[in-house]
Amino acid sequence: MNLQQLAYFLAVARTRHFTQAADQLDVAQPSLSKQIRVLEEELGAPLFSRARGNIALTPAGEALLPLARRILADVDTARLEVQELVGLRRGRVRLGATPSMCVSLVAEVLRRFRDRYPGIRLQVQESGSQDLVRDLTRGELDLALVIVPGSGAEPALTTTSILREPLVVASPAEAKPLTRWTHLKIEELAARELVMFRPGYDLREATLAACRRAGVEPRFAVEGGEMDAVLRFVEAGLGLALVPSLVLANRPGLRSTPLAPPGIPRTIALAHRTDVALTNAAAAFRDTVLAYVREAEFPRGVEVLLSA
Repeated sequence: MNLQQLAYFLAVARTRHFTQAADQLDVAQPSLSKQIRVLEEELGAPLFSRARGNIALTPAGEALLPLARRILADVDTARLEVQELVGLRRGRVRLGATPSMCVSLVAEVLRRFRDRYPGIRLQVQESGSQDLVRDLTRGELDLALVIVPGSGAEPALTTTSILREPLVVASPAEAKPLTRWTHLKIEELAARELVMFRPGYDLREATLAACRRAGVEPRFAVEGGEMDAVLRFVEAGLGLALVPSLVLANRPGLRSTPLAPPGIPRTIALAHRTDVALTNAAAAFRDTVLAYVREAEFPRGVEVLLSA
């Protein structure tokens, strides 16, 4: 039994005429009749009585009729759903992003994508780059905005570098001692109390590595926060923090002070698995990210790495 045979059966059941059914389906009448016979032989019972040219359903035909209708309806539904998926009316995108990306770039990208593709479900996972890379390689994410380490990107991933931004010193906007500073050296930063991210956080490792290179030992006023918590702690005057420059946009309660050259730049990339083709929805999301980065206005010091 195949879908073509069921379609032929339904056409004959609807018209009660083999020739008219063949005309409606645009097939030769002998071919239609042959497929009906093959279907009857496979089922082991006649589906139509053909007495004196009067075509009527047999009990077996009556039993098959609702089942055939349901099967072909399900096939049409499946075909429509696939077409909708291909046309980006349905689907899913699983995005991973670092906390700094979530509080700076991701929200606007999500809004743009949602406006254009409202039927696509969006799932966002906020985590550190190492965790996101692991989840990408496991197939648990479609795309991720990650920080490219100095050792280079994970070989199993295809990465597109999109931005290079500096780390800056965040302090309360009203902190008088810092208003005269145009740059801060790591030694000067380490001489003050710091608000430090939790262990395993990319920015914690960057801060500690910079202090080690400068031969100084940092002092922590508060330790263990996530991005939002660290920024709030700095606003409250608990200490300074080394953060990406993008997270300080639209935060009037915080001041941004650059590090003295050469500073600590970092590269942000959009990554996905090399060996797995992106779904249409994920590919459209990737295009939305790249278009936004090309068009957006970023703070001074943030470099767009994409060509126009």
